[in-house]
Amino acid sequence: MARPLSPKQEMFVKEYLVDLNATQAAKRAGYNAKTAYSQGQRLLKKVEIQSAIAAAQQDRAKRVEISQDYVLSNLTEIVERTMQRAPVCNMKGEQVQDDEGNNLWEFDAKSANRALELLGKHLGLFTDKVQQEVSGPGGGPVEQKFVVEFVRPVTK
Repeated sequence: MARPLSPKQEMFVKEYLVDLNATQAAKRAGYNAKTAYSQGQRLLKKVEIQSAIAAAQQDRAKRVEISQDYVLSNLTEIVERTMQRAPVCNMKGEQVQDDEGNNLWEFDAKSANRALELLGKHLGLFTDKVQQEVSGPGGGPVEQKFVVEFVRPVTK
């Protein structure tokens, strides 16, 4: 059975949810400012703290009624809205043309790109780290051989 959290650890969990910054949460929870970084990292490794953070995040998601579906549907809406072309207009409301007489259009590429990036990460399309596993014959360990060659210096 998991040990109950101390009042200081409970405060750390509460403060961690503010900005997901372990160092700042440790400071605000009353841990020594000089050791807050290492203390925050140690606290995050404790199973009891991880469970308390996960439970608190779930409670908050229920309370504010935010789900993965909500986030994904809103990101999709952002993509759709920011990808729409809009005419570039002057101060009189007339559409601006380039030097060759073509109408100018714009869209919010930065916001569209960011929303698409977040959607892609959710779907696992982009990875920040590439991890490759190498194994030897039959899935066993890779045999390593080291060859050391001694060469005598040539003397005249």
